[in-house]
Amino acid sequence: MDRVYDLVRKIPKGRVTTYGAIADCIGNRTTSRMVGWAMNACHRIKPPVPAHRVVNRNGMLTGKLHFATPTLMQELLEAEGIQVLDDQIQHFKQILWIPQ
Repeated sequence: MDRVYDLVRKIPKGRVTTYGAIADCIGNRTTSRMVGWAMNACHRIKPPVPAHRVVNRNGMLTGKLHFATPTLMQELLEAEGIQVLDDQIQHFKQILWIPQ
């Protein structure tokens, strides 16, 4: 999970990436579910992991229920200038960050 956390910490503020993009970068596309589990477990990890910047392949906030409140994920994204409407990242393709 450390590889996942290290990669998520590299997502720039104001950008998002997907569970699948992280899985691809660490070497196995089929591990996107594992990336989701890692995001669910990271809220007490130090240094902090910006799990709010990881969304599903369509830009939906599917992980929002794993935050302290149902609206916290959206609030954190909006504080970085990301627009969210009905749990959907607006202009998703323009702010999508693909790790290398």
